[in-house]
Amino acid sequence: MSSSFTALCLVRNSVLRLSQKIGLATSIGTLAFFANVYAAETPLTLAEAQRRAIEHSRQLAAQDFSVGASRDLAVAASQLPDPVLRIGIDNLPFNGMDRFSLTNDFMTMRRIGMMQEVTRADKRQLRADRFEREAEKTVAEKSAMAAAIERDTALAWLDRYYAEAMAAAIAEQSGQAKLEIKAAEGAYRGGRGNLADIFAARGALAALDDRASEVQRRVRNAKTMLARWIGDTADMPLADKPATDTLRVDPATLDTQLAHHPQIAVLTKQEEIAAMEAKLAQANRKADWSMELAYQQRGPSFSNMISVGVSIPLQWHQKNRQDRELSAKLALVEQAKAEREDMLRAHIAETRAMINEWENNRERHDRYKRELIPLANARTQASTAAYRGGKASLADVIVARRNEIDVRIQALQLATDTDRLWAGINFLFPTNGFAAHSAMIMNKDTK
Repeated sequence: MSSSFTALCLVRNSVLRLSQKIGLATSIGTLAFFANVYAAETPLTLAEAQRRAIEHSRQLAAQDFSVGASRDLAVAASQLPDPVLRIGIDNLPFNGMDRFSLTNDFMTMRRIGMMQEVTRADKRQLRADRFEREAEKTVAEKSAMAAAIERDTALAWLDRYYAEAMAAAIAEQSGQAKLEIKAAEGAYRGGRGNLADIFAARGALAALDDRASEVQRRVRNAKTMLARWIGDTADMPLADKPATDTLRVDPATLDTQLAHHPQIAVLTKQEEIAAMEAKLAQANRKADWSMELAYQQRGPSFSNMISVGVSIPLQWHQKNRQDRELSAKLALVEQAKAEREDMLRAHIAETRAMINEWENNRERHDRYKRELIPLANARTQASTAAYRGGKASLADVIVARRNEIDVRIQALQLATDTDRLWAGINFLFPTNGFAAHSAMIMNKDTK
């Protein structure tokens, strides 16, 4: 009786534990399902795409490794050169009765010594500072790369957004074209139309299908480019377009703002590196000394010895060696400075031209929305009404509709170009999302 009861309790406990595990697994599966559904239904905003592109980039990770390498080299460059251990035999007899004897001749010595090159502290500090400037240059390059990633991600996002908008506009017109085919076929059966109208309507639909095919190719290409930056999430539905009627840069202070552009910052750091190398060339005009201490052991009948020495390089041709090197390094400083100034002028001119084009495109797009698109739509409606009233042919309706779709596509293409300019101007500098990402990476490295 007791054993049966015990067995029953064990079975019951096993069933309870199995039920709890099944319930837990079901709960986890349910949560994962709803998480996937939520992720699938959440539209992809432009800012989110840029954030994912920054996290997905391996280029930025490569720059982080480069920064770490330069800073390690800076620490190494600040140290004295490694000492040199010197071991040898001096004055070993080569012939005669004492040939190859280490102890018989009083001049034979077994020598062990140490030589140390004494590089001046200021020169070692200059070498370390040069690698620190390399690290700072890489940080500036990382910032420029982040701005480029955000810009290119925005361009891919906008290309897909407008390609899908074009596809929707053509699909709407295709629906109207199918209705026109039915109307032409009905009119033909009723004796009010002819076969030419049916063929014209079908030809218009075929033309729209061809345009739809071309636009779908653009959609696929845009998704491919977006996937290059954010991976598999490029197929997510897109959110509404962000506000593109304002710029992050102020045209009135453009010269000052672009002076801090990441690419200009890279050239500024390059100029600083060149200046540091010129200081090193100046420091090399004073040679580094080397000191040596050696212990020399002779035979048991003779006294052991020590030797102390100093080596001093003689700069016999300083005018044609050290001075020439210094002159070359100073010339490289001027070269870096000139390249930085020229790039700044180019950036300012290019950005102003982009701003002018962006403003002109906005004005033109407003005209499309305010006048051209409503007029094209009114013409289509008027032609359709006249056709239904028997006052116009189906060919007139098809021409009007083709004109309307052309105007709508032109407006969307102009909007695409305008917003691409906006992205090119607005993401000259990396956003706050990149700054947050960099701070997170730095915290991880610190830990």
